[in-house]
Amino acid sequence: MTRRSRTSPAAQAAALAALFACAAAPAPLASQARVPGPSFEDVIGLRSAGSPAISPDGRAVAFTVRTTDWRENRFDTEIWLARQGEEPFQLTRTEKGSSTGPRWSPDGRWIAFAADRGDRSQVYLVRAAGGEARKLTSWKEGVGAFRWSPDGRRIAFAAQEPEDESVRKRRERYGDFAVEDAEFRQSHLWVVDVAPDELPGGDACPARPDSARADTARADSAGAGAPRAASAASAGGTARVGPGCSAIPEPRRLTGGRDFTVSGFAWSPDGRSIAYERRSDPGINATSSADVWIVPAAGGPGRALVAGPGYEGGPVWSPDSRWVLFSTSAGDTASNFYTNGQLARVPAAGGTPERLAADLDEQVGSYAWTPAGIHLLAWSGTERALYAVDGRTGRTRRISRAPEVVTAVDFSADGRTLALVGQTPTTLPEVYRATLASYRPVAVTDMSRQIASWGLGTSETVSWTSTDGARVEGVLHRPPGFDPSRKYPLMVVLHGGPTSIDYPQPVTGYVYPVLQWLARGALVLRPNYRGSAGYGERFRALNVRNLGVGDAWDVLSGVDHLVKQGMVDTTRMAAMGWSQGGYISAFLTTTSTRFRAISVGAGISDWMTYYVNTDIHPFTRQYLKGTPWSDPEIYARTSPITYIRQARTPTLIQHGERDPRVPIANAYELFQGLQDQGVETRLVVYRGFGHGIDKPKEQLAATWHNWQWFGRHLWGESVELPL
Repeated sequence: MTRRSRTSPAAQAAALAALFACAAAPAPLASQARVPGPSFEDVIGLRSAGSPAISPDGRAVAFTVRTTDWRENRFDTEIWLARQGEEPFQLTRTEKGSSTGPRWSPDGRWIAFAADRGDRSQVYLVRAAGGEARKLTSWKEGVGAFRWSPDGRRIAFAAQEPEDESVRKRRERYGDFAVEDAEFRQSHLWVVDVAPDELPGGDACPARPDSARADTARADSAGAGAPRAASAASAGGTARVGPGCSAIPEPRRLTGGRDFTVSGFAWSPDGRSIAYERRSDPGINATSSADVWIVPAAGGPGRALVAGPGYEGGPVWSPDSRWVLFSTSAGDTASNFYTNGQLARVPAAGGTPERLAADLDEQVGSYAWTPAGIHLLAWSGTERALYAVDGRTGRTRRISRAPEVVTAVDFSADGRTLALVGQTPTTLPEVYRATLASYRPVAVTDMSRQIASWGLGTSETVSWTSTDGARVEGVLHRPPGFDPSRKYPLMVVLHGGPTSIDYPQPVTGYVYPVLQWLARGALVLRPNYRGSAGYGERFRALNVRNLGVGDAWDVLSGVDHLVKQGMVDTTRMAAMGWSQGGYISAFLTTTSTRFRAISVGAGISDWMTYYVNTDIHPFTRQYLKGTPWSDPEIYARTSPITYIRQARTPTLIQHGERDPRVPIANAYELFQGLQDQGVETRLVVYRGFGHGIDKPKEQLAATWHNWQWFGRHLWGESVELPL
């Protein structure tokens, strides 16, 4: 159901209050009193804002708010709306599901969004003025990305192809199996006509099978040579009709074929064409096969615009439809995991690409081309800023200074007004509205109200010199009432990636109880070790053929830097991290005795074990510059398990049971190795989870497990898991 917007001031105030309230958190436990600072449930239950979408006229902003549903053990995302001069109110409510990806119609009357209301993700339309959502698609496999046409009369969407009939018959006869790297469910483009005022409201229309075929002779099968509407039965959908329900237009296929998949697309402003990113298959390893193609919006054969080795994708049109802006690895398939990608433009009719933003020594993200020019987001140290690109010289100019970290941005139709999500060292991420002319962002939300009474410590950027002379930065969190004459326990928290980054912020931790450790009187250091984003291509390449080794230099030299300042109790130091941070933690546990205890989250222990089991093989080949068969020495030198006989540090291991990125064999290998050496260790497997723990109850459990482990080894406590 959808919340109506024409509410009384009291009702709007109640809705705003709900925006900051914790969602059905479990009742406080008596034993929770032993944990200082905010409760673990309070931190996990924080509401967060994201996905800003500004109206075409720039006067309203739609955005998402994520809440925590403890009863259903899930995170719920819904769409809120803030009109200029008014308080935000909740626009959607999807029971047992989420509403995501708000997109305005060109006339500003409607907002399209994706929601799973019992039949996988479908596109819905809701009036910006409020009312019941109207269902636009009924695709059996669920709908992926979607975009309004410039005239607002059509919506293009990407959807996975239905299961091939031969596969179904094979399964009936031989059971369920699949051939690795050979069988894929490709996604393709469809277009549906949209007349929102003619669509019935809600989900009341019954379904009936419809045999009309949506495949058309004009579909681009290129490679073979050349809130309601329903998809055809041939595409796995049904047409919805019934009392009070009008006929619903069938979507038209634009692309097809088993030899490629569509992974992103954009309408040309004149509405005649769609540029799309085309890959060999949906697997993560197919990224380097991506090319940019164009297909007529009315249907017909597609054509390659930019094709070659390496990645070319993320197409964006110029306002006059004459150019296509895109991201490219410039043919690099051997080091693109850590080198800068390039931003380029090419004539839509075809021609030689021109590179832009070459003066920016960082990865380019979230770029847009509006009548006001080309803009993009990029890291600069521990800040992420908005930049403008000069269309004549291709050079960049930084626009934003505050908020210091901008994570998302969206522009009005004329490009002069924008909505963004940004964060400062003392606030949670907030939605802002700004104009390019003056750029003085005004907050639309006040998520930080949730932490106003928490009495948090401070966070700041610090820097030091690593073992090999490299300059390294990190974020130091000081506890409330920090006294420079005292020595504090030190908790080192390592981010993943490695091309991620940590920056000053008031709340952080994931499954590591950072706020509670600060409240207890500990320092927390989050190093941006070599390979991190924000410091240029050369810094990101410093751990090539030096993984683990160089990373450990950066961590230990950061610890030494703080020790020399006299603020660290060296008898109570700990390290931890997830993913790449878990790998560095595993490397530290087998090569160093500096820490009293370590926690390894989804970490790599053996590069060979990792390489043959992961879903992202090129990552290892690029960083180690070889395979286990061509260079076994580098695989051994950078693997924590190689040094297992040196291990002495008590180690907690946390891992998702079904992790495809860092398969759980790495956890079992480290666990057994530590046991064989008589090192105290504990392995906790989170059943049913992949690379991340994405449900609140299991996040709560993982947080308690870390609190228990470090409480025992740094504070000498025996902590029972509250029941």
